[in-house]
Amino acid sequence: MRDTQPATATTAASITGDVETERCVDDLKSALAVHGITLPSLRVDVPTFAGTYGRTAGLIALGNCNTATARKLITALRGTGRTEGSVLLDVDLVAAPEVVPELRRTLRACLGAPCADAQLCVTELIGNVIRHVGEGVPVKVRVSRSGSRTRVEVSDPDPRALPVLRHATADDGTGRGLALLDAVASRWGVEQGDAGKTVWCELAWDEQAPAS
Repeated sequence: MRDTQPATATTAASITGDVETERCVDDLKSALAVHGITLPSLRVDVPTFAGTYGRTAGLIALGNCNTATARKLITALRGTGRTEGSVLLDVDLVAAPEVVPELRRTLRACLGAPCADAQLCVTELIGNVIRHVGEGVPVKVRVSRSGSRTRVEVSDPDPRALPVLRHATADDGTGRGLALLDAVASRWGVEQGDAGKTVWCELAWDEQAPAS
């Protein structure tokens, strides 16, 4: 019968550190992707000299920074803030279907709670830009929170293509996006300027369930 040795506290701490570092790398990839940045070489480099950095620090192959530095970079990329009246997300990107999943995940991380309605709104607003202004145009996505309200804004460079609320029939293949937004948002509107327009909506934050 083979002898077995119980895992030591050091081994358990090392495993915990590796999992946390992997999670940090995934978060960093997500935050970079929202800005249209992909780093194929971004990976975890678990150091053999872990004692130099502490048991759970880990290294991330982005200038060989540790997880604490990577988390600061993630926060900066996401433009997060946690005080009332703060901007939680402020990013410039291109309107394309492939950015939407990462944007939804980043929004969830910034709000720190399940936010299906906010994710729906940002999806529909980006989708409207793609359909009515054009895929690949630059947009700005801004999410802020003030008191019990969360505000989602998507700005694009075309002041003319204004969203119109339609009531689609069962046979219509499109036209339900703004109807969905109108159903979940407390209010929404459009702000026009010489350089483009901003479509915004507001949701009641206290209707969103806290993170478990």
